[in-house]
Amino acid sequence: MMSSVTIQIRRKGVITLPAELRRQYGLDEGDVCTLVDLGGGLFLLSPRVSKLAPLGDHVARLIAEEGATVEEILETLDQERETYYREHYLQA
Repeated sequence: MMSSVTIQIRRKGVITLPAELRRQYGLDEGDVCTLVDLGGGLFLLSPRVSKLAPLGDHVARLIAEEGATVEEILETLDQERETYYREHYLQA
């Protein structure tokens, strides 16, 4: 649904997004957005939602399901890192 709101540019170019839009799109203080100049005085503001937090939650769920310990995870990461190094840097 397309809607429009009026916002005011304040000191140092600060704008405030309406609380309803911040809630709707899960935006919090410090979140990063992209502003695209479409020309003719039109702008597009697009929230760049971090994919890191949901991915971290997914990994945490998988770890809990497997019952893995931190030590096991670190050991596996070390093994994978060594394998990657051998495959990519020690080729004859």
